[in-house]
Amino acid sequence: MPDSPTICCAGEVMLEFAPTGEPDCYRRGIAGDTFNTAVYLSRLGCRVQYLTRLGDDPASTHILATLHDEGIDDSLVQRMPGRQPGLYLIDNDPSGERRFTYWRDHSPARATFDSPPPVPAVDAFYFSGITLAVCRSGVHNLVAVLRELRGAGTRIAFDPNFRPALWRDVRQARECCDVVLPLCDIVLPTLEDETQLWGMTDVASCAGFYRERGVRELVIKAPDLCVHGISEEQHVECAAQAVRAVDTTGAGDAFNAGYLARRLRGHAIDEAIRAGQALAATVVQHRGAIIAREDFKFEEYN
Repeated sequence: MPDSPTICCAGEVMLEFAPTGEPDCYRRGIAGDTFNTAVYLSRLGCRVQYLTRLGDDPASTHILATLHDEGIDDSLVQRMPGRQPGLYLIDNDPSGERRFTYWRDHSPARATFDSPPPVPAVDAFYFSGITLAVCRSGVHNLVAVLRELRGAGTRIAFDPNFRPALWRDVRQARECCDVVLPLCDIVLPTLEDETQLWGMTDVASCAGFYRERGVRELVIKAPDLCVHGISEEQHVECAAQAVRAVDTTGAGDAFNAGYLARRLRGHAIDEAIRAGQALAATVVQHRGAIIAREDFKFEEYN
């Protein structure tokens, strides 16, 4: 496997307003589930492209500047005149658990797959259930891209990342997931989301469900801080040490980056899980989805 694997991440980038810890004070940032993963993958030495649509407003220009600063290729980003990106506000409870308020109904990212995008030449392609929900008007074009990538030998990674408010109902979300799952090589679900989406309450039922759909590699994030890595050859369990969280925003996205960066370089599943857990543990000790570069210690996750 390459030392610097190439990966394309697809989804939505938004403005983020995260609490600073002071009353009624928020810090503006840039975030979005697959974008968070893209940033951390780039910091971990992968060559990353991002696929989305932005507007032509100052906020979209700021997002593009952030992509450049993080070393992410923006050649697949299209800009739409008269549009502007969505935004969200984070609130945290005393344990650091987050709650989001969104303003994204007119986000240009919703049109990302309304016409067929260029198909990237990469080692891996990563998207999420939020990508599916936000871009579902063009899901047929997304499926066509996935099929072409799969035919070229690209590994497809998917985090179901179920957010009920983005869907008409659970049935609609299930139908969209059922279309893409047969095209996925690696799936990285969170068991709590799977309970809401499919009614699965334990690791065994979750593993059986995805095996039936042909998924070769499954990484299940359980509520007890234990991650289960399951392939045709093995089932490993890795428990993470608890840390004092101030904001759990982006924890799963960071885990996915740490995991994929290792796996795309050919490391074992348990090694990749531990790298993902280490990065997630760092992220939850800071506010906002993407931590400052000075708080990102590359050698700890590689």
